[in-house]
Amino acid sequence: MTKTIDYFFGIGSPWAYIGLEPFKALAARFDARIEPYVIPLIEDNGAIYARNRPDARRAYGVKDLKRWAALRGRSLMFENRSALSDPTPAGLAVIAAHLSGQHWLGLTQALQEAFWTRAEDIGNGKIRQAIADAAGFDGADIEARTQSKEVLGRWESNYETAKAAGVFGFPTFRYDGELYWGQDSLPFLERHLGGEKLPA
Repeated sequence: MTKTIDYFFGIGSPWAYIGLEPFKALAARFDARIEPYVIPLIEDNGAIYARNRPDARRAYGVKDLKRWAALRGRSLMFENRSALSDPTPAGLAVIAAHLSGQHWLGLTQALQEAFWTRAEDIGNGKIRQAIADAAGFDGADIEARTQSKEVLGRWESNYETAKAAGVFGFPTFRYDGELYWGQDSLPFLERHLGGEKLPA
C-alpha cells in the first residue's frame, strides 16, 4: 500500500524551503505520496511569527537558519526584504496548481527559490505569474484560479485540518498519525517510514 505523508507548510517559510529537496528525496526513496496542506502559521496552537519574537531569539534564529541553509546547500538573501509584500497569495497559487492536477511541488520550489534566493516579491501577482511562466506553468491560468471558491475553500479547510492535528509551525510532516515538526526532524520521519517509530 502506498505510503502518504501529509505536508503542512507555507510558501514564505525559509525552513520549508531549505528542507524541501531532502524531503522530496526521502519521500521518493520510500515511494511515498506527498499530500500538501498550504497553511499560515497557527498562532492558536502556539506558533510565533519571527517579527513577534524577542530580539535575542530572532537573532539566534537567523544564525541557525544560515547554518542549516549552508548544510543543505542553499543560499538565502536576507537583504532588501523590507519592501516585499505578504507571500500568502503564493500559497493560493500552489493550491490552485495542486487542485488542477499540475506539478505543485515544482511551482512551490520555483516560488520559494525566487523569494529566498533572489528576494523577488512573490506577493505581487504579476511577479508570481512571471515566475510560474518561467517554470513551465501557465501563470495566467493559475492566477485566475487563486480566487476560486475551490481554492479558497481548500485554504480554509487546510487550516482547520492542521489546527485540529496540532500543527503550529513550518514545515510539519504527518505520517501514520505522527507529527514531525521542522526540517531537522526528517531523520525521525525517515526511521518511521522505514518501520521504526521512535518513542514520543
